[in-house]
Amino acid sequence: MLLVLSPAKAMNFTPPDSVSGAMLPLTTPQLKEDIAVLDKTTRRLRKSDLRRLMGISDALAELNHARFQAFDPAVDDGLQAAIAFNGDVYQGLDARSLDKAAFSWAQERVRILSGLYGLLRPADAIQPYRLEMGIRLKTRRGASLYAFWGDRIARQLNAEADGHADRTLINLASQEYFGAVDRKALTLPVVTCLFKEEREGDQRQISFFAKKARGLMARYAIDHRIDRAEGLKDFAVEGYRFQPDCSSDTEWVFVRRQI
Repeated sequence: MLLVLSPAKAMNFTPPDSVSGAMLPLTTPQLKEDIAVLDKTTRRLRKSDLRRLMGISDALAELNHARFQAFDPAVDDGLQAAIAFNGDVYQGLDARSLDKAAFSWAQERVRILSGLYGLLRPADAIQPYRLEMGIRLKTRRGASLYAFWGDRIARQLNAEADGHADRTLINLASQEYFGAVDRKALTLPVVTCLFKEEREGDQRQISFFAKKARGLMARYAIDHRIDRAEGLKDFAVEGYRFQPDCSSDTEWVFVRRQI
């Protein structure tokens, strides 16, 4: 079983405390040749291009322009991906509190989709960047990052599931990022987990809560060493419960009742 997460715009490159057990050695992103190709495009982007593509302020455009100029795909530098990302998903995952055994287990089971890196393992070295998967960035491979990555992410996921007793891919990513997984090339069964809030009989997915819940589920799988998809139905963290009546074979719904 593999679990896939979205990355985060927010990043924190402060290393964990020396007492933290999460400081596994940095590993090399596996799609490094493709990252180097993409770097040739991002390095040429002007500040005005970044403002237009990402809809960001002048200050953020300047920051990310500097990041792309400093980026070096040839070195394994930076921080472990699961520690560097700092958004809502990663509040739920809380990778900085993992011990080495748990982080090692996550390295085999958890994957992070990325516009710049394609697919990351938790300990893969990343440098500061911002590149959302959904932007219309033109490269030699096409008019978007979806075209750039093509079937490469799906084929990598297929390869990494080899040897797993349960080859199910648990989708804990957003639609924007999971759209980069070519379903025609993917040979793994997919289960998408949805997290909803219920109040007065009405169930809704609220982005902030859903993002954190995705991280919580990944952490639940790590803590309990769950290697088969069915085991995730027991997820009962922060009030969420699996709802079989609302679920299907490929879409599992977890609901938290609000008072």
